[in-house]
Amino acid sequence: MAEIVNACGFLSQVDPQGRARLLAMASYHQFPKGKLIFRQDEPCPGVYIVGDGRVRIYKVGPSGKEHVLHLAGPGQTFAEVAAIGGFACPAFAEAIEPTDCVLLPSAPFKRELDERHQLCLQIIGGLTSWVRQLVGLMEDLVLRDATSRVARYLLNTLGSREASVKLPSLKKHLASHLNLTSETLSRSLRRLEEAELIERTSDGRLRIADPDGLEDVSVGKAPRF
Repeated sequence: MAEIVNACGFLSQVDPQGRARLLAMASYHQFPKGKLIFRQDEPCPGVYIVGDGRVRIYKVGPSGKEHVLHLAGPGQTFAEVAAIGGFACPAFAEAIEPTDCVLLPSAPFKRELDERHQLCLQIIGGLTSWVRQLVGLMEDLVLRDATSRVARYLLNTLGSREASVKLPSLKKHLASHLNLTSETLSRSLRRLEEAELIERTSDGRLRIADPDGLEDVSVGKAPRF
């Protein structure tokens, strides 16, 4: 569990003593693909940290249409705001791949924040990074075209030449998250592949081939897209 906690961006500003205290309350969970981790309006179990796999956080509209708010992958968290605020789960969470998580239970986690001022400040630092990501997503949805959105997502999710992602389990959820149709997402990925900015590995995963070129697309510096 320590490896998962230490790789968590949300806890990146927490000092070793604080992490040790969080580990003391933590529990390890494995979820098969398709497992519903929690439902909207249920009491929040706590802060989940993804070790491996991927979880979609989604809302269901009055018509039954689903919209993906967040795709949490390795090193990322979900349900953190509900756990800190002490309110019910604001959305559904489902494992879209076999996923392992560390859970920091709500009650002891909040108690640590109440009793340890320094830890509280460090957690707030992690929350500010999450807010910046949300602002970036809103900017993408409003100001960027489809291919730029996809490029930005891949850069933020993969981040390097070594990282890769398996698309079949992710594709339709990624389209919803970026407010695209599946067809538009497929066209955008094809354009990026044809430009040799991304490539598929022998096992069908997607890898960044040209980070600088992909960055140019993400900020609108590549007119051919």
